[in-house]
Amino acid sequence: MGWEVFKLTQYEEIKKGEKGAWVSIAAYLVLSSIKLWIGYTFLSGALVADGYNNLTDIIASVAVLIGLKISQKPPDVDHPYGHFRAETIAALIASFIMATVGLQVIIDTGRKLIGGDFEAPNLLTAWVAIGAAIVMLIVYSYNSRLAKKINNAALHAAAKDNLSDALVSIGAAVGIIGAQFGWTWLDPVAALAVGLIICKTAWEIFYSSTHALTDGIDEKVLKKLHTTVANTKGVRAITDLKARVHGNNVLVEIIVQVDPELSLIEGHTICDEIERRLFKKHNILNVNVHVEPLEPEQKTSEYNI
Repeated sequence: MGWEVFKLTQYEEIKKGEKGAWVSIAAYLVLSSIKLWIGYTFLSGALVADGYNNLTDIIASVAVLIGLKISQKPPDVDHPYGHFRAETIAALIASFIMATVGLQVIIDTGRKLIGGDFEAPNLLTAWVAIGAAIVMLIVYSYNSRLAKKINNAALHAAAKDNLSDALVSIGAAVGIIGAQFGWTWLDPVAALAVGLIICKTAWEIFYSSTHALTDGIDEKVLKKLHTTVANTKGVRAITDLKARVHGNNVLVEIIVQVDPELSLIEGHTICDEIERRLFKKHNILNVNVHVEPLEPEQKTSEYNI
């Protein structure tokens, strides 16, 4: 069947996602080096902060790469569902490192703002920031297309981070250009904003990672799954529906009630149809369906987390 063939190529698609991670790492290595060198040389706190932002992005990209590498390991005795959560754990570790860097940028910039020692940076730093924004927009476009092609959530998140970095660089450029017109305080303010963005990104990664590791899932996703199963021909009621995120996959467990007069083969056909519909509509590859005879007096549940 279609979803079974797709399942066989899942590990191949994960491997394709490594290309996007490597592209991000290469771009961040070059840009962070240039930004930190030019920023320190020509006295731009905003560009230096943007350079540190890219350093944290290297860490996050490496975490994605490591996660993708480990996720390719097939299921074994200790990991019957595979190793897909390695990617989530790597992202969680990266969030702590990113938060540390972001707080350091905020502290250093805060001291500069309190001291009131402002100096207009060289206009060259603004051009560097603008050039970096253009590069990151190109990287974002590449990773976004690749993420859609292979349907990889981690790479899609990395692409969103690429777009965020492009916007951060534009913000740094605005602060630097503003300093050229006498608003010298605008450069450190832009640096402070970058520090806050780093911390915000770290928090979002931390929250999504811990939510997934504790088997949390968006309630809206459950409602959509419930609707798809309920609309499957032959399903008379849904007594239980559970789902949890496992790396880039969603594991679903369902208990449905069908006509008690159906044969075993007919009940199995309904199970196959549920799996097919969940794959087609929601790209769900791992579904466990249990069929029970319809009991009219039994109260059905909408869904469970």
